Amino acid sequence: MSSPTEEGAGARPDLVHELLDRAAARTPEAVAVRDPQGPWSYTRVAGLSRAFAHRLAALGVGRGDRILLLTPSRREIVPALYGASRVGAVVVPLDPGLKEYQLRSIVTDAEPALAIGDGEALRAAAAGTGVPVHGLDALWETVEEAADEELPPLPGPDPDDLALMIYTSGSTSTPKGVMCPHAAVTFAATAINGVLGYGPADVVLCRLPLSFDYGLYQVLLATLGHSELLLTGAESDLLLMKRVREHGVTILPVVPSLATMITTLARRDPEAAGGVRMFTNTGAALPISTIEDLRAGFPGARVVRMYGITECKRVTVMPPEEEHERPGSVGRPLPGTRVLILDPDGRPLPPGESGEITVVGPNVMAGYWRSPEQTGRVYRRDGAGGEVRMRTGDHGFLDADGYLYFEGRRDDMFKRKGVRMSTVEIEAAALDIPGVRAAAVLPPTENRDLALVAESDLAPREVLRELALRLEAAKVPALCRVIGEMPLTRNGKNARDVLTRMFDGPEGERP
Repeated sequence: MSSPTEEGAGARPDLVHELLDRAAARTPEAVAVRDPQGPWSYTRVAGLSRAFAHRLAALGVGRGDRILLLTPSRREIVPALYGASRVGAVVVPLDPGLKEYQLRSIVTDAEPALAIGDGEALRAAAAGTGVPVHGLDALWETVEEAADEELPPLPGPDPDDLALMIYTSGSTSTPKGVMCPHAAVTFAATAINGVLGYGPADVVLCRLPLSFDYGLYQVLLATLGHSELLLTGAESDLLLMKRVREHGVTILPVVPSLATMITTLARRDPEAAGGVRMFTNTGAALPISTIEDLRAGFPGARVVRMYGITECKRVTVMPPEEEHERPGSVGRPLPGTRVLILDPDGRPLPPGESGEITVVGPNVMAGYWRSPEQTGRVYRRDGAGGEVRMRTGDHGFLDADGYLYFEGRRDDMFKRKGVRMSTVEIEAAALDIPGVRAAAVLPPTENRDLALVAESDLAPREVLRELALRLEAAKVPALCRVIGEMPLTRNGKNARDVLTRMFDGPEGERP
């Protein structure tokens, strides 16, 4: 049997459900997914996915139809994802915590054939649209009944058909759907695993929501590696290390808030940490102090830095064996892709010069749903070669060996007192201060100067005094608020809308 890395280098499936069929053929009885309700083998998941596909077809769902999937991270999501692929439906994964107002916008835009999920917000958002809403438990009863039957294949999708539509707000207030074709999704997942090397001995604990594409792709990566995916559902965070020990977890995808919690729990239960071989990180970069804490709490585990954006899934990955090299880098481009650094006129810049990070390759998605103008701004066809260049809006530079250094997202870059700077570098300096557990910087606006929110027990003036020892004067915020716990989104990122409102009242501290 070939290894996942070898498999990624050769012929690969072009359709999402073919990833599952290959795994079920090669490791039929291996555990594919487990949650608090128990495990399912690859054979069982494949059978459930076929039954789910037929259930969708019976409900009138066919090729190109969108289905909203609004449920907690349960094992049923895995066969549902693959079953939708079999019938050619487009899965739109959504955060079950979304409010009616947010859901109404998405329902109107996506025009789904049906929605799967529970909760009044979803039913209220769909009311009056004609979109039927099915509870997952009720729907799944009929799926379970048919899972062991011999079901004929259904007319499926082509590689260029959409497999996923992932809504992201990006720099706009209105969510927009990133269109993800089967071929781009399977390429991205296979290329990522070609570097990370998930394998049959791995157990992947996914604490991230499956509505977050970083979490959702763990389903595909685990399938590619013939690995076990462990979903913890709504269990308390305090049980996390117990699950790591019980199930022999080897891989943990993390964002900063989750990594900080894990290091705290590992100090209380050091024996549970021994089997973990790899952490992966994207979405928001881990502070150096957190990386060091992970290495101390999980001896021998590698911490893999990555950089990605939904519009092309993943841009770069630092090879695990090089984790201690080039500490400021987020890695090399995915195999089979290219990264360019462009100036404002779209001209490539040489190594070492900063510009806009731009991606070329089969991982580039198909643009934004029903938004040709926005698609045209981000996905631009090169006049000379005709290739599509995906402009991330983020800034960074490549070194002479092709490793990427991320400097900040478009909204993170600004000028103050004539000095160009990024929230990323100021936050990194704040996190270097002993006693600061988390930090978020808000760029200046017409009504407010540069501001810092720090999770710390220090006084605001102490934080600013320490920052002044680490940064040029222009980069030291004028305002500082200290709080006991940083507000986060459900994806574990700083909730900047909440943080911004903190400065609507009395001014923060000044240096």
